Amino acid sequence: MVSAEKISIDQAKPDKLFYVVANAVVYRPEDGRCLILKRDEREKVHPGKWATIGGKLEQGDLDINKPSKVEGDVLVFSNPLFKLLGREAMEEAGVTIVPPLVFINESLIVRPDGIPVQLITFGARYGGGEVRPEKGAFTNSAWVNEVEVDSYPTIGSVSEEVKTTIAHFKTEVSLQVSY
Repeated sequence: MVSAEKISIDQAKPDKLFYVVANAVVYRPEDGRCLILKRDEREKVHPGKWATIGGKLEQGDLDINKPSKVEGDVLVFSNPLFKLLGREAMEEAGVTIVPPLVFINESLIVRPDGIPVQLITFGARYGGGEVRPEKGAFTNSAWVNEVEVDSYPTIGSVSEEVKTTIAHFKTEVSLQVSY
């Protein structure tokens, strides 16, 4: 028997609530480069800066009638961040990503409107597709390596996240080859 009838924050403790935002640095194994996108100059936050794909986890991402499984009276939704990032990769850049995600870093930010946001960044392998920046959100794209990324005005830690993602995947490949 499922105890929850809908996704709701009505009974949640207000001091325990955060937005959850996931970003992905998309890594292309063929040439060791990562995808960055230039935000439209009309964006309110970080206009004209280079960023990675990402988005907020929303209640609509969790269909109460279709959990991955039920453990007692608890609904379990498997891989919600991968599903979110897969959707955002297609919407924002026209590309697909493949699992698994690789943890890069996390931070907690407080937006100017006072809303706390738990930001989690992952590395993700490029699955395919021709990059098409989402109209109205992004104006350009680039595949960059760990040196080239520094020539772009990126948001916050994007440059370091690209470098960390490339280092992780290159190390992963070298470990596979050394066996």
